[in-house]
Amino acid sequence: MSVISNKKAIARKELSAVFKLNPTSRHWSIPVLAALCVGIPLLIGYHFNQFASALTASFAGLVILYMPVHSNLVSTMAKLLVCSFGFLVSYGVGITFSFNPIISCIAFGIYSALIHWSVLVTRMKPPGNFFFIMLAAMASGIPFRAEEIPERIGLLTIGAILTCFLALTFSLFLQKPDIIKETRSMLNQVQFRKDADYLESFIVGFFMFTALLVGYISEMEKPYWIPISCLAVMQGSSTLHIWRRGLYRIIGTVLGMGLCWIFLSVFKDPLEICITIIALQFIIEAIITRNYTIAVIFITPMTILLSEAASPIAQNPTTLITSRLIDVLIGSLLGALGGWMLYHEQLRYRVVKRIRITRLAMKKRN
Repeated sequence: MSVISNKKAIARKELSAVFKLNPTSRHWSIPVLAALCVGIPLLIGYHFNQFASALTASFAGLVILYMPVHSNLVSTMAKLLVCSFGFLVSYGVGITFSFNPIISCIAFGIYSALIHWSVLVTRMKPPGNFFFIMLAAMASGIPFRAEEIPERIGLLTIGAILTCFLALTFSLFLQKPDIIKETRSMLNQVQFRKDADYLESFIVGFFMFTALLVGYISEMEKPYWIPISCLAVMQGSSTLHIWRRGLYRIIGTVLGMGLCWIFLSVFKDPLEICITIIALQFIIEAIITRNYTIAVIFITPMTILLSEAASPIAQNPTTLITSRLIDVLIGSLLGALGGWMLYHEQLRYRVVKRIRITRLAMKKRN
């Protein structure tokens, strides 16, 4: 009886945690800035009747999520510029190798492994590798037309430049920088890990390759949704966190799909969709540090609108939502398996590292 009561208590605790809002110190201006970075390209594109192009440019606005809040101007802009370049490379790799499904999967898997390794080496904080791999995955699903590649990358570049400009303006309002002093400080603080785990990077790359391949084999219309969902679940920091994150993502995705169906059914005009995306981005950035499940409810429709709003399938919300829901469920299951393997590799790595440190300490004593 005690075992059953304990399980019921654990279940109640997990369910109560699903929609519990945690305290946060994030300033309200950060969600506003994120909404502007995504929204301004959309509104400009709508004004010039280039809605599809605006959706591509607005993806670059997500680079603002890598902006360090408590940092000086030089460090902030340096990180944003490097991440912006990473966005362009990710998109370029995905779209360049999209001419063949098998080659695309292999290139995507290798690139994902390299990105994860780079994140480990540079000690990059969350969202880490997520949006770089996400952009590569989405670009791999774009039909290959060599003549359109420069234009698409150019649109993303415009969005990145606008985002960096908004971040610079925002930072200048908050502080009066001493450029020389801050540059020296930043260079002195740059640190790289010399012991990044190659096997961990291989696991991430292998599961990204597998997830995208499953999407192509299953003849999914948008196969990239499977690796994106897989990666989101693999971001957990422990086995329990991974399974919990997978469960939360499934719950949030189901609710988010219903919300997206309502948006696509009600909002048909591009301006209405632009305003909806801006509002969703603001809500996500205001909530994501407080509750992941609730944030996913809004992340799901925003991501679908950004990637699908200009496609013909958006005119049939029921078909679109059904397809995306299946993709997310498959990706979440793969992500749970991949996350379990990843966490055990991290555990093994920490143990081996601790043993090496102990051996070195003992040698020094002797």
